[in-house]
Amino acid sequence: MNSSEQNPLQQKVIKRRIAHLDMDAFYASVALLRYPELRGLPVVIAGCDKHKPVLQADGNRHFFRLREYAGRGVITTATYEARAAGVFSGMGIMKAAQLAPDTILLPVDFSAYRHYSRLFKTAVTSIAPQIENMGIDEIYIDLSDLPDDTITLAQQIKQTVHKSVRLSCSIGIAPNKLLAKICSDLKKPDGITILDAVDIPDRIWPLPVNKINGIGPKATQKLARLGITTIAELACAELSLLQTYFGRSYAIWLHEASRGIDHRPVITHTEPKSISRETTFDRDLHPHHDRAILSKSFTALCVQVGEDLKRKGYTGRTISIKLRFEDFHTITRDITLTTYVTDPVQIRHAAGKCLKRIPLSRKVRLLGVKVSTLSSIHTLQDAEVSSVQRELPLIM
Repeated sequence: MNSSEQNPLQQKVIKRRIAHLDMDAFYASVALLRYPELRGLPVVIAGCDKHKPVLQADGNRHFFRLREYAGRGVITTATYEARAAGVFSGMGIMKAAQLAPDTILLPVDFSAYRHYSRLFKTAVTSIAPQIENMGIDEIYIDLSDLPDDTITLAQQIKQTVHKSVRLSCSIGIAPNKLLAKICSDLKKPDGITILDAVDIPDRIWPLPVNKINGIGPKATQKLARLGITTIAELACAELSLLQTYFGRSYAIWLHEASRGIDHRPVITHTEPKSISRETTFDRDLHPHHDRAILSKSFTALCVQVGEDLKRKGYTGRTISIKLRFEDFHTITRDITLTTYVTDPVQIRHAAGKCLKRIPLSRKVRLLGVKVSTLSSIHTLQDAEVSSVQRELPLIM
């Protein structure tokens, strides 16, 4: 691109400082806190409780290896040593076992992940309170109003996170969320990347298009067929061409994203629309022969959703279930109750009614339970108090 094409970027003055903080291999790193003897070894998180380490008679632990795994499933995350062997999150476990059979396998532990997630986010708010929760292991932070210089803030945040959870994180700081998200991935693990708008041509445009969050595998393939593989090539593409193949709204977003344009604010508080849990079974379960396993899993999901509701301070009226069958066909059913519930027994009863509306003639691959039409427990309590006060007689 010539200098005249770069001028709009260089002239655009954006005073915002937005950070994206991403914990490094979070699930695996949390597991290594419990099993420090595995540091420096290839480790993946996947599977279930049956793959928990076993304490042997000699006091040492036996850790399962990928070569011992049988069944399906995908890698949740992997240590950087496992990634060096070609094993990545989202990869099928059996494929990973072929690539690195001696890699250590640990089960997921969501209660531990949630615990450490709360700790590191609380630590960050002690320095920079304007954060947007993006998931269990990542947040956006608005640093715009803080007086310290950018590198000092980044170092303080990293040190505070490490002190609170003994884990490392990577931080990208840029004029907006889109660029900050890209930057946090450029120096992993334990890195800091700071980017200004004028740096976009040299540091962002050479990257592949899928580095932009929101350009998935299908869009990447479609762009490649148009001869567009880098962000620079996407920035050069005519908007009319993109509209022809992607539609107006997505084309405009691609056009702006490739130029580093993103005006989204950091949203410090959002109300969840639903709370759900689901599980994919190691093998397809027969609705009759494996009824006991399905029933136990169904009840466990309802209990977990109920606990999530109480922990987050919400209650809900709409109960939904999701079933994915052996042929990958997925069916959902829901029921809306007249009262709000958090009790697992009530959730299980309503979910059971939904289940009766699905013909169970095929083996089940996945089962899920969701509660929506949510309301804050405190909001309901305030409403109840106001209602009672209105009904009380006026005493002179």
